Amino acid sequence: MSNFITSDTKMITDHRLVWDHCLSIIRDNVPSISFKTWFEPIVPVNLEDDILTIQVPSPFFYEYLEEQYIDLLRKTLRKELGIGAKLEYVVVMGNNQTNSQPYTVKYPTNNNSKIQNKPMSIPLKVEGKASIKNPFIIPGIQKIQIDPQLRLDNTFENFVEGECNRLARSAGYAVAQNPGGTAFNPLMIYGNSGLGKTHLAHAIGIEVKERHPDKVVLYVNANKFQTQFTEATRNNNRNDFLNFYQMIDVLILDDVQEFAGKEKTQETFFHIFNHLHQSGKQLILTSDKPPIELKGLEQRLLSRFKWGLTADLQQPGFETRMDILRRKTYKDGIVISDEVLEYIASHITTNIRELEGALVSLLAQSTLNRKEITIELASEMVNKLVKNSKRELSIDYIAKVVCDYFNMSVDALQAKTRKREVVQARQLTMYFSKNMTKSSLASIGSQVGHKDHATVLHACKTVNNLKETDKAFRLCVDEIEKKLKF
Repeated sequence: MSNFITSDTKMITDHRLVWDHCLSIIRDNVPSISFKTWFEPIVPVNLEDDILTIQVPSPFFYEYLEEQYIDLLRKTLRKELGIGAKLEYVVVMGNNQTNSQPYTVKYPTNNNSKIQNKPMSIPLKVEGKASIKNPFIIPGIQKIQIDPQLRLDNTFENFVEGECNRLARSAGYAVAQNPGGTAFNPLMIYGNSGLGKTHLAHAIGIEVKERHPDKVVLYVNANKFQTQFTEATRNNNRNDFLNFYQMIDVLILDDVQEFAGKEKTQETFFHIFNHLHQSGKQLILTSDKPPIELKGLEQRLLSRFKWGLTADLQQPGFETRMDILRRKTYKDGIVISDEVLEYIASHITTNIRELEGALVSLLAQSTLNRKEITIELASEMVNKLVKNSKRELSIDYIAKVVCDYFNMSVDALQAKTRKREVVQARQLTMYFSKNMTKSSLASIGSQVGHKDHATVLHACKTVNNLKETDKAFRLCVDEIEKKLKF
């Protein structure tokens, strides 16, 4: 008992000590009245895994700190705990009338510090002509100040990694550490709509600015690029347009497939691409298809897209979808049961944007109609969002339900073992996958234990035989089936 108290006391001392050290630094960097107003009321709560949790007295207090002092807080905390340090808030929402304890909600830090490029230190005269025009600002502004056009929420920290995106994320992170200095130039990310291409592209840009503040980063959608080019041509400013883009250190071009059929735009981008690549600058491109499948683009441009690395984003698996939903609820400070999240994740399977949209719709229905967030409410919402009422379950969701029933890890299905409970769980997963999905026998076998189609057929036959001869087993099958059909 005494050891526990000693350990607990040490833990409390640690987080209070860390915060005291932070305050001593902060006190020297803010006016005394600001320090007294915004930092003295903060109470350190916990320190675990380099995550310092602090309590603030109101949501406004939290928002103000995030808006005005997040850079200072982050730098100070990293000085005390190292580069991996993170901040978390416990926000007091109001006092409970029946309890002395206040009602609180936990929020992570957004890390949304403003990202800016430094003004370009280049000659403002080019070949005796007027200064280069910035297509992102109103004509007439003399100083070239380039807004990166990055969405501050789209960070690597908010990008959920899974098997569906691991290669693209790893390559993107490598590029962000050393832009223009890797073999991944250009880095081309492709995948269907709603799988996170734009998020990842922004995350790379934000990380570059964090690690290399002097680098000029620019994100632009292909449609906006096309509009700017058209405007530059109309105003006879094509050279200025070209020169502007050739100054960028890290150019992120989103939805490059939109260049299809636009020959003059492609020609201009071809020259920009060549200049940046030869100058050791980084190019990041996104599209809905790999280069080989893109139609309406010049071959010389497509060949350059293949110079670096092409990485795809696939549909997220069940576990990844669950991680996305948990991350979203955590970020918004909302508590929803895993049962409800599992229901959403099992029925909305193809698109991350739709997945997050479903969660937002559920929260809206709950708030506006003052209803508790339950499976029934989730079911109503999913039925409205998903047109096909007879929805196909995924194999990985079936595997999870079966393994949860037997109280074992999903990874056990892939293990080379003949333990009765594992074999039975594997056979049931194959059985339900065959009956409840459109997947081929070969596909089911490869995903469940790396087996062939013959093993899947044998498993289905075994389950059917046991259902007829074993009452307890039949009851087990029925219970799992109810969970899957809910």
